[in-house]
Amino acid sequence: MIGPEHRTIADVVTLSGVGVHSGTSSTISIHPGTPEQGIVFLRTDLPEPATIPADLDHVIGTDLGTTIGLDEDRRVLTIEHVMAAIAAAGISCARIEIDGPEPPILDGSFLPYLEAIREAGIRVLEGTVPVLRVSSPIQLEGREGTSYVVTPHDGFRIAGAIDFDHPAIGRQFGSFELDAQTFLDEIAPARTFGFEEQADTLRSRGLARGSSLDNTVVLGKDGVLNDALRFPDEFVRHKIGDLVGDLALTGARVEGQIVMERPNHAGNVELARTLQVESRRSGEGEAIVDAQKILQYLPHRYPMLLVDRITHFEPGRRIVGLKNVTINEPFFQGHYPGHPIMPGVLIIEAMAQVGGLLLMDTIENPDEKVVYFMSLNNVKWRRPVTPGDQLIFELELVQFRRSICKMRGEGYVDGRLVAEAELMARVVDR
Repeated sequence: MIGPEHRTIADVVTLSGVGVHSGTSSTISIHPGTPEQGIVFLRTDLPEPATIPADLDHVIGTDLGTTIGLDEDRRVLTIEHVMAAIAAAGISCARIEIDGPEPPILDGSFLPYLEAIREAGIRVLEGTVPVLRVSSPIQLEGREGTSYVVTPHDGFRIAGAIDFDHPAIGRQFGSFELDAQTFLDEIAPARTFGFEEQADTLRSRGLARGSSLDNTVVLGKDGVLNDALRFPDEFVRHKIGDLVGDLALTGARVEGQIVMERPNHAGNVELARTLQVESRRSGEGEAIVDAQKILQYLPHRYPMLLVDRITHFEPGRRIVGLKNVTINEPFFQGHYPGHPIMPGVLIIEAMAQVGGLLLMDTIENPDEKVVYFMSLNNVKWRRPVTPGDQLIFELELVQFRRSICKMRGEGYVDGRLVAEAELMARVVDR
């Protein structure tokens, strides 16, 4: 909702309270972060502290909240309120330390987190945040009437409808053009809600153990048990805030209009994944840099030319390129017979070639230059790449001084992260 520069919190924010589902007290501290790090949670209470990236690849649960984790023992429950506040403040990188399994629910809304972040202040960093721009309509259907329709829009608008068989809710609809001030005034105060008749069942499943009238709008048989609602349509506003928090797991800003019907966290996360995939595919029909032009800039030739097309290019900032992986690749003959897997070093090589093309626009006489890569750091392979996959690489230029540059790259297949690395290179004469 704010951008396009990377931003982090200017000072440390600390809040304490009980988790709405776990019923466990915890303290959460939000620290400044870096663009390379993004947003991560750090469980400090475990025998070996665990760092959990707040992204879609680490979502492991969506039952009445969004849970991220490395596994069932190293996880953080119900992160959507924190993530929504972070997104509303325009923060793209932070380290969130927590000494328990779940952030404090506080008053049940997004407001305490957002107010604390705003009071601490925001610091602008180098680099720009990726933007997921919706270029054509997207429709997503879920269970029990859940649906999402996304259309192109110059900005970020969410329109939502919910429908509950309860006299205090019924059918509610809300539509908001979401900038920072609108979220603060119209969405952030809206609290989570639940039904009194479901309390025992939820607690038997390990849920809602920290829920009370102090942090939840509780609906009895005939009406709301709390003193008053903050908005007549507080329920749908809270659902809109939840979606903002779940979309923050993309690590990007969304430009488009979302119309949602009976949303839930499972649907929100699936929508976030779909937006990532469609955004990366949006340039497939038109090559900004095609194979012939790639041959002008890169010295590689068959079988070592591993870039087919460049679909997105922001000079001196960011590039998106793709490699179509076919069964005819020569390396599949020996890696491995009967079980073809693209070698990890070639995935990183393809990523580096895309990165090399990013530099060609920043130097004079690029056809007389060549890019030599000097080092790789924090290289990780997440999933195997097999014949039929389309590798999409996104690289961001972190620093470029005196012909030496630093880049950060990620590779995706069908919206899922398969590899990532930090690369350093030097531009020299051919």
